[in-house]
Amino acid sequence: MRTHSTEAIDRKTVVVALGGNAITQQFEEGNIHEQFANTRRSLEGVAELIRMGHRVLITHGNGPQVGNYLIRVEESRHLVPPLPLGIIVADTEGGMGYMIEQCLQNILHDHGIEKQVACIVTQMLVDKHDPSIKNPTKYVGPFFKKEQVPELVEKRGWIMKEDPGRGWRRVVPSPQPKSVVEREVIRLLVENDVVVIAAGGGGIPVYIEDNGWLEGLDAVIDKDLASAVLGNDIGAQELMILTGVERVALHFGTPQQRFLDRMTVSEAERYLAEGHFPPGSMGPKIQAAINFIRNGGRKVIITSIEKSIDAVYGRAGTVILPDA
Repeated sequence: MRTHSTEAIDRKTVVVALGGNAITQQFEEGNIHEQFANTRRSLEGVAELIRMGHRVLITHGNGPQVGNYLIRVEESRHLVPPLPLGIIVADTEGGMGYMIEQCLQNILHDHGIEKQVACIVTQMLVDKHDPSIKNPTKYVGPFFKKEQVPELVEKRGWIMKEDPGRGWRRVVPSPQPKSVVEREVIRLLVENDVVVIAAGGGGIPVYIEDNGWLEGLDAVIDKDLASAVLGNDIGAQELMILTGVERVALHFGTPQQRFLDRMTVSEAERYLAEGHFPPGSMGPKIQAAINFIRNGGRKVIITSIEKSIDAVYGRAGTVILPDA
């Protein structure tokens, strides 16, 4: 069986962050057959990086999956004990990691590449005094009617906010990721040429108690910010963020829209401050790129899943680089 070259020119460690549409696409039912098919399609660029000889670490989102899980929790609450959000994130890390792992193994098999793939259920350290804990804003789970809100607040201790035009939902914190608990294990695997799937859904939020114990937190971490932290923790050189658009744009969705082939980290900071990248869409991706480069990374590519192979060869995507 043919194996990939381990002597590729400028061999790098690359973190590939799969966006939410990598596994569950809009307007689909989201059944398991569709999820496997989408996962296979999303991994062609990853397979190309591996074929070129690069070390690869994969992260992924889990928003639709956690949303479905929380609906199941609500519907079965009278039959089985409900699960906290941290356990749900862990469960989706494992289940989605299995899908990505198996799909990638099969793709590599078809390419004649022998490579070990492993999924690591990952804990992400956050600050227990993070400001978002006192002011949660991340919507999770099903919608409720307004008349249900007082009981949910009183009996479950939830914080509820109106999702304008859609209903009332629970909101949870979205703290800033600080460091990966399993970073040394992940680094060891990557350095030994294992493809690692980690920090799924941003990882399980945990903080350190006064006695040194780890304690889980009902919160959601942005997976792109977590991908940047994980990349820095293991000394990765590049971060590839796969999302729903081929390139980043200024004045997106307006007649003045202008796509960017590349920008420096200082330009990215300026455009972000000017409001070109909204918090609910491109903003966290640009902030993740800035963080990754400011903390030692060399290059970030933002592009679509469909253009991932072209982006590997510099023919698609927006490239963000350190200042000259």
